[in-house]
This record gives sequence, structure tokens and C-alpha cells, in this order.
Amino acid sequence: MELRGEGSGGVGRAGKARRGRSREAGGQAARALLGIEREGRARARRRRLTASPQIESSAMNKRKLKESSGTDGECISQVQKMLRERLCHHRAMGKLFGIDQQYKHLLELLKQTTVCGESNSALIIGPRGSGKTALLNRVLKDLREMKQVKENLLEVHLNGLLQTNDKVALKEITRQLHLENVVGDKVFGSFAENLAFLLEALRKGNRTSSCPVLFVLDEFDLFVHHKNQTLLYNLFDISQSAQTPVTVIGLTCRQDILELLEKRVKSRFSHRRIYLMNSFAFKQYIRIFKEQLSLPAEFPDKAFAQKWNSNIQLLTEDKTVQDILQNLFHYSKDLRSLNFLLMLAVSNVTVRHPLITASDLQEASKQYRMDSKANIVHGLSVLEICLIIAMKHLNDVYEGEPFNFQMVYNEFQKFIQRKAHCMYNFEKPVVMKAFEHLLQLELVKPIERPSVRSQREYLLMELLLDNNQIMDALQAYPNCPTDVKQWAASSLSWL
Repeated sequence: MELRGEGSGGVGRAGKARRGRSREAGGQAARALLGIEREGRARARRRRLTASPQIESSAMNKRKLKESSGTDGECISQVQKMLRERLCHHRAMGKLFGIDQQYKHLLELLKQTTVCGESNSALIIGPRGSGKTALLNRVLKDLREMKQVKENLLEVHLNGLLQTNDKVALKEITRQLHLENVVGDKVFGSFAENLAFLLEALRKGNRTSSCPVLFVLDEFDLFVHHKNQTLLYNLFDISQSAQTPVTVIGLTCRQDILELLEKRVKSRFSHRRIYLMNSFAFKQYIRIFKEQLSLPAEFPDKAFAQKWNSNIQLLTEDKTVQDILQNLFHYSKDLRSLNFLLMLAVSNVTVRHPLITASDLQEASKQYRMDSKANIVHGLSVLEICLIIAMKHLNDVYEGEPFNFQMVYNEFQKFIQRKAHCMYNFEKPVVMKAFEHLLQLELVKPIERPSVRSQREYLLMELLLDNNQIMDALQAYPNCPTDVKQWAASSLSWL
């Protein structure tokens, strides 16, 4: 019995010892895990502390980049706005180039009317785009800023394209002088009586003085074709009288305008003529190019303006740019052509491309000289191209005589018979449909207005493309068959 008691006690002590060791091992494992966890947290904290300056610097760089791009974008938008107003809008604040003498002459003429009360008449003569309207607008702007003038001048602007007869012109004069209520339902015996009544209504209260009136007649040569030239006669007649200070300014591109006037009208005209001929040299043309693109001193971003103007100066010295401007100068001295070319180049300016380059001007020159009809040819089918080539050969053989569809179809069939291996032989209705499409695109036009009974196949036509346009279009035509190109280049038809 004693032996069993001792044995059971030994077993109990051994079990307790094992449980104690297992608890101790568990505690050690927990402490180890806790240590690992604490070490991981400390390591993560150190990484955050190390990475935070990099993150902050990266965020700061992004903010700076965003701010700088915003500033550049604002500069670019200001440049675009300023240059577009200068190049596109024909306003009085635009610069005048090479017409200083004409400016002084016209300004003195209008000052005599507004300040001294004298009546005058003059014609501003020059080709389209020479600056006639710009000159007049600039003079009127400067005139209105003078203290002696202010609101002492009434202006009436007429255009020969809009006022196609004297009745319409008289209504427009009444509207611009704000005399609709004064005229009312009055009936006048003649045009002269009506015009005299309008001018009389403008007199001041003492009835001794009248407000000067300026009549501007744009497209002056179209007013010459009015019946009996009544409007011109009465305006010039009033400008010769001393009762009402009236000045008549006509703008026209016709050099022979005086030969178109009737004798009675010509006798009342003062024969003052101001000519604008774009008579500047190429050096001045380069200077105009520079001034049109340069930014003014009051531009908000001085650094960008200096960088922009320095780039424009380099462009004026670039041989490629000079060649582009030389070609345009010999093609047309019209400053509107130059402004259009510059506008195409300015439209390419962006935040990523902030300065104009010579390649921009080259691309703008290509777009400016682009032939619209040749572009239409690029979108035609091979069948339609073949019909145009057939018409080209007919023009060469018959020296520009009109042709009809049947002749074109026969010419096309000759080509098909020679080159049957490379071209599909279309049926005649299909060819007729292609021919009608060319007619709709206005690449071909009928000589006479077609009648109801006339057959479409025999209606006389003419081609509105010349040989150079056809050959240039074929060179740029995508995937054009070689035989078709050779047929177009051949000097003789397939006879």
C-alpha cells in the first residue's frame, strides 16, 4: 500500500513539472511573437519617417509643375487671344504699313469737314486687300478722339453689295441717321427732295448750323450702275453746296472709276483721289511679318514676351522663313494673305509647343497654297479618276472644245481594251453614275442649261481642272494603279 502511494505521488509531480515547462515554453513563444511584432512596428515607423521627405518632395514637385504649366497655359492663351485679334479682326487699332502719306491726307480732309464745316468728296482707290477700309477706320478712330470733334460727326455707311438701288439706299440713310419718326408717312416728289429733307432735319435749334455728315460708300463702283446714278449725283451735288457740311468718301478697286461716271456726276466730284498700291519692298514686308507676330511691352509675363520676341527675330533671319515669305510676297502683296499664313502658324502654338518654328510656317504655307479641287480629286474612285483623265485627253486632242459623256465613255473604253488585264470593265450605267457624281462635285459643268428633251449622254460639258491640277492630284492619290498614271502622263490619247 505504501509503495502504491509513493508511485502515484511521483506521477503527479512529473505531470505538474511537464505542465509548468509547457506554460513556460508558451510564455516564451508569446514574448517572442510580441517582440517580433514590436520590431515590425518600429521598422515600419522608420520606413515612414524615411519615406515622408521623399513623398513631400514629390508632392511639392508635382505642385510646382502644375503651377508652372498653369502659368504657361495662361501665357499661351493670352498670346493666342492677342495675335488672333491682331491678325483676324480688321479693327481700327491695327497698324498701318506704308500708307502714312495717305493717312495724313485723309485725316486733314475729314478735319476740314468736322472742324471747319467744309464739304468735300474723295475716292480711295486700290486693289483688294491694300488697306482701304483699314485706313478709313483708323482715321475715323483718331478723329473721334479729338476734342474738337467728339460727337460732332454723323456717319452713314453704305455698301454697293447691300444697297442695290437708290430706294434701298435712302431707307438705310434714314435708319442710320435715326430719322424714321421724322419722315413718317411723308411723300416726296424726288430723291433729291427726300435727301434734302433728311439733312434739313439734322439742323440745330437755331437753324443756322448743321451737324457734319460723312457718307462712306464701300464698293463704290456698284453704285455707278444704279439707274441714272441718282444717288451719286445728289450726294456730290450736296457736297458742292455750302448749306450742309457733307463729305462723300468712296472706296473702290476699279482704276477706271472716273470713266464710269456720267458727265453731270463727274462735274460735281472734287476729283480728289487717294491711291493705295501696296508699294512696299521685301525688306519692309519682313518688318511687317516681325511686327505682326511680336508681343507688346505691356504683355503681363515679361520673361515669356522677351523669349517670344527673340524667337521671332531669329525667324526673320532664318533662310527657310525668308524663302517662304519671298514666295508669298511675289504671289501677292495683299497683307490679308500674310495674316492668314501667320494665323495658321499661330494656331499650332500650345503649352508643349510654345514658340513658332520654321516648320510651322512651312506647313502653314502648304495649307495656304493647297488646291481645294485637287483635294476633292484625292477622294474620288479609280473609275472617276479614269473619267477625268479621259476628259483631259479630249481637251488635249480637241484643244479645249466641249465634250459629252459619250465621247468620254468611248475614250475610257479605248483604255480598257488596251489594259484589260488591270482594269475591270464597268457597265455603261455605272460609268454614267460616276460621271454625274463629277458633275455634282462641280469638277465638270454643262456649257448650256439642260432642257427637258435633251439626252444626258450628249449634253456638252467642260472640265474645270487643268492638266497641272490633275497630275498633282494623281501624284498624291493613294494606291493609284501604275497604268492609270501612265495613261494620264501620255501626251496623246489612245487612238
